[in-house]
Amino acid sequence: MHCADLGHLVFLPRGDTALTRRSREESGLSVVVVRFNRRKSRYERQGVLVEEAALARAEARCLADAEARRRRRARDARHRTAQDERFAAAFAAEILRLLPGCPADRARAIAAHASARGSGRVGRSAAGRALSEGAVISAVVAAVRHVDTPYDQLLMSGVSRYEARRRIAPAVESVLLAWQDIGTDVG
Repeated sequence: MHCADLGHLVFLPRGDTALTRRSREESGLSVVVVRFNRRKSRYERQGVLVEEAALARAEARCLADAEARRRRRARDARHRTAQDERFAAAFAAEILRLLPGCPADRARAIAAHASARGSGRVGRSAAGRALSEGAVISAVVAAVRHVDTPYDQLLMSGVSRYEARRRIAPAVESVLLAWQDIGTDVG
């Protein structure tokens, strides 16, 4: 580090965004430290090298407004929770619009599962957030596949995903057809 004229810098590991940002602002020289991850075939950020005095000033700034940042994070978390609840309710309403025979509690359960933030499920895709018919039906099909058919047991017994889906397709289709009808089997 000394031969590269970086010996006077201290390492700040990743993790605290505010401290990292402020340390880089305060420091006249900063260096991003990365490490190559062979398994993922990419470079990953490990932290930054900053001047020691800059790190001390940044830590003081972070301590000074720590309570305000904590309150903001809590407020933002409440806001995201409210957004997620509204989205799940809209998703459930769309399920019931497309499949009026679906039980309301089941529609809410499907919507809650498919729309979980950070899940990578279809409800969180762009199409899912737009409540497109294809995304909503895909979420319902996935739920029916796992709850109303022996799909998981087939996978666990070594059946390929393609073959398992082929075997359970008639059962999934019959549930969807039953949910498309509005009370045709009543009295």
